[in-house]
Amino acid sequence: MSDYVQVSTSAPTRDAAVKLAEGATTARLAAGAQVTGPVTSVFWHLGERGAGEEWQVLLFTTADRYPALESHLVDAHPWDNPQVTAVAVVHGSADYLAWIRRTVEAD
Repeated sequence: MSDYVQVSTSAPTRDAAVKLAEGATTARLAAGAQVTGPVTSVFWHLGERGAGEEWQVLLFTTADRYPALESHLVDAHPWDNPQVTAVAVVHGSADYLAWIRRTVEAD
């Protein structure tokens, strides 16, 4: 398992996405975040197919900090059941990965 993860969620508006990114980085659960969008999502929800625009949030943290970041995002999210997923960072520059670890380590 990788020591680092890229976490993804999405939000209904740019402001909501930025708020999630700011909250996670202020709490030092993520070293950094990127907000992109709008993106078009196509999905099943409550038994029906839907589509809509969302703003994607990518956050960068350690595997150790992921559970706390996930909890924070779910609690702060405007949706009842938000998508929060993580993928392993397989490779990255040593200096960048060290920066992530230093930034999110608990005091």
